[in-house]
Amino acid sequence: MCVPGWSITLLLLRLFGTATSSPVSIHTRAPPLPVQILPPSPSPTILPSLPPPSVSISPSIPASVGNSAESSDKARCPLKMSPSALVVRFADPVTVNCSVPWRGFPLLGWEVTLEAPPPTMDQYLVWSVPRMTEWSIKPTCYALSEQGGKCDIDLSVTVYQPPERVSISLVNHTGPMLEGEWYTLQCTVQDVAPVEKLTVSFYRGQKALGQLQSADDTKTPVTEVFALDINPSKADDGAEYWCEARLALGPEGPQHPPVVKSPTFDTVVLFGPQLGCPTKLMVREGESLKCEVAGNPQPVVTWYRDGQVVVLPARSDRRHAGKYTIWTKGLLGQKNFTVEVEVLGNGGTSNICNQHFIMTMFLIQSIFWL
Repeated sequence: MCVPGWSITLLLLRLFGTATSSPVSIHTRAPPLPVQILPPSPSPTILPSLPPPSVSISPSIPASVGNSAESSDKARCPLKMSPSALVVRFADPVTVNCSVPWRGFPLLGWEVTLEAPPPTMDQYLVWSVPRMTEWSIKPTCYALSEQGGKCDIDLSVTVYQPPERVSISLVNHTGPMLEGEWYTLQCTVQDVAPVEKLTVSFYRGQKALGQLQSADDTKTPVTEVFALDINPSKADDGAEYWCEARLALGPEGPQHPPVVKSPTFDTVVLFGPQLGCPTKLMVREGESLKCEVAGNPQPVVTWYRDGQVVVLPARSDRRHAGKYTIWTKGLLGQKNFTVEVEVLGNGGTSNICNQHFIMTMFLIQSIFWL
């Protein structure tokens, strides 16, 4: 008799619980607030509980979570290119492989204006052209993900052309240069691209004079002119000037960067007259009396002593000692120099040396005798 009674009691409790339970999930049920307790009524009404204000009832991801998920998707874009950056000479062939290392991307493709390959369901896709015929091109490899949508990466492309010709000249000047004057060297680089990668160096012989770069960002071939000011001296007479154009294409470029040199041109520097000996000239008896006066062209030289023109002796003696005036005249003008000549006797220095030698030997012998 007890068993049926317990069964009926359990059945009534289950029915009562079903009739009074709230439709809100037990995982989100909050403890009843005082305002939710209603006075008794003849016909009980079951009201659904409202979710707390801080809980969203929309199935979408909150904004902050969505932004971080989007950034994470971009960071996880697994596309890879080989090579990662392309440096190619104009009209040369191109081959670049784009791949995705794992599955989950059912479609792989290229977006490029030059011979784009059809999309594929494989894990790699090669973009290949027999000749690069565009100076400015921006290829993009993309993949469609089963969950994250589209994923893509861009390929950096540099299309270059070495200079067709490099030449050097003087701006608005021909013929010899004058010492101390300023002139402008001009290096002309023809049909080079991209000019922003170009570096031009000026040289005198093997000495570097300066290095210049272009600020032009034109991608197609252009002719660029670089200028450098110089101030020649007599040491530059006969020197060779030249310039060199180099394309600095970075580590992705060719192992030996394109370099084109200009022909050299010989310079003639006019200078002088200049005195080529000290203002106090010392000669020995019997030696010739001469003093060089330098200049280009070689100046005319006349020697004066006591206001009279003199001819320099082939063999000097003490009579030729004294002050002389050297008058010079060259293409750049005329100058006067004063030179004091001292004539040394033949035995002067020799006798002193002999005396020192004899004295030294005498001292050595004295030491041994002691």
